Amino acid sequence: MTEPTTAPLLSVRDLSVAFAREGSTALAVDHVSFDIQRGETLALVGESGSGKSVTALSILKLLQYPAASHPSGQVLFEGKDLLAMSEREIRSVRGNDITMVFQEPMSSLNPLHTVEHQIVEILELHGRLRGAAARKRVIELLTEVGIPEPETRLGSYPHQLSGGQRQRVMIAMALANEPRLLIADEPTTALDVTVQAQILKLLKDLQTRLGMTMLFITHDLGIVQKIADRVCVMKSGRIVEHGSVRDVFGAPQHPYTRALIAAQPKGEPAPSQPDAPLIMETKDLKVWFPIKRGVLRRTVGHVKAVDGVSLAIHRGETLGVVGESGSGKTTLGLALLRLISSRGPIVFMGQPIDALGFKAMRPRRNAMQVVFQDPFGSLSPRMSVADIVGEGLRVHMPKLSEAEREAKVIAALRDVGLDPETRHRYPHEFSGGQRQRVSIARAIVLEPSFVVLDEPTSALDMIVQAQIVDLLRDLQKQRGLTYLFISHDLRVVSALASRILVMRGGKVVEEGDSRSIFRNPREAYTKALFAAAFNLDTASEKATT
Repeated sequence: MTEPTTAPLLSVRDLSVAFAREGSTALAVDHVSFDIQRGETLALVGESGSGKSVTALSILKLLQYPAASHPSGQVLFEGKDLLAMSEREIRSVRGNDITMVFQEPMSSLNPLHTVEHQIVEILELHGRLRGAAARKRVIELLTEVGIPEPETRLGSYPHQLSGGQRQRVMIAMALANEPRLLIADEPTTALDVTVQAQILKLLKDLQTRLGMTMLFITHDLGIVQKIADRVCVMKSGRIVEHGSVRDVFGAPQHPYTRALIAAQPKGEPAPSQPDAPLIMETKDLKVWFPIKRGVLRRTVGHVKAVDGVSLAIHRGETLGVVGESGSGKTTLGLALLRLISSRGPIVFMGQPIDALGFKAMRPRRNAMQVVFQDPFGSLSPRMSVADIVGEGLRVHMPKLSEAEREAKVIAALRDVGLDPETRHRYPHEFSGGQRQRVSIARAIVLEPSFVVLDEPTSALDMIVQAQIVDLLRDLQKQRGLTYLFISHDLRVVSALASRILVMRGGKVVEEGDSRSIFRNPREAYTKALFAAAFNLDTASEKATT
């Protein structure tokens, strides 16, 4: 790590950010100041809605103007005020001197362009590389960020990648021009623990090699301790504590900082009840995607996303599904809900559903719901929160009056910890964690029997994460809900799931009671996952075990 100099690379001075709302303004960032020295990593931490991402977006003037404004402040990059730059001037800085990895890759990647096209575009835009040299650089970047067989992924579109793979593509794009400052907004949110450790190691290695400076935004305090030199703690738009990582974590002064450090999912999962009725069952389930090549697009092979998986979930229990990105976890959940095609019997509440078409499935949709991994990509930007949460009620409970429907929406928002008064706002007005809570409210408002939870806490800060786990457990107890819980966060899985499936390459490599697997994992791959989750220092070494 380079030694700090008297002239920081980036200096944020007295920054305030206000948003115009219905004739008034709301202050999202309130007189924030910090410096980032050359070659160091500064972490910005705090709960959802604390102003972390808004601060980061302000640095590159990426907020929606004029709805957003800066009542005060400067952002000095090498002495030049970025906020005072014209749009043309700031464009020369974006993607070249300063780059950013966004929290939600699906909303940042262009769904109409391939992976190769999107990375090459960045290289060409800044006049770095073209043609064969650019293609070679793309392959190098994809290799660096841990995407296997990168040559085969050049022609892939974002929807053909897992959530973790999409995030890795975003990181590759951000690093393409070897920036001097990398702003990483939750860059490991969608990654499994083994790849998370590899990405953190990659960022540290690049920082050393390139002398790169980082502003690292995260809700995972374990990551902060591993990667950051200094930390600023934000609450309600203000920095309430700052200092070296050792000082802040070793002796936190502010009550909020102490609450953040102490927050983690607690409690015991609801016990499995083998005598309870079966809610979901499948045997030898397969989801194979064809690989087509040549002018005639002939099938030359298959991607075996789910390859012979069997499971049975009883009423009131939670089955956790863990594994690295691309292991087939999400594909399994979508297949069980009949949202993608599959082969093999699927029995839901005693009735076979694997042969049912769209119309036949529709009356059953209210009983089976899903919370997707990427809340921004699954929430319509043109609908208010009230309309989003209430949309399913209009479809499945059309006889409800307007007042009854609104009452259910309000109750669902309260259940997930959102202020019902915000229900007339739109998704872009909420933080990533708040948007995820909207997604959970949309799922539970229909009072389903079976819910697929696909990384439901991945976008949440530690305090809210613990609250959501408690909420999911309480809802399960009160309503007899059954969950398929997909997650790469093993700490959350241990608090919520009574049984676990460990997946790798589309297959189940280990399964059983969660307590037994956590205490004594049998398979080498499971041991590597646990080592990565609870000791990131060893993860990159054991990830390939």
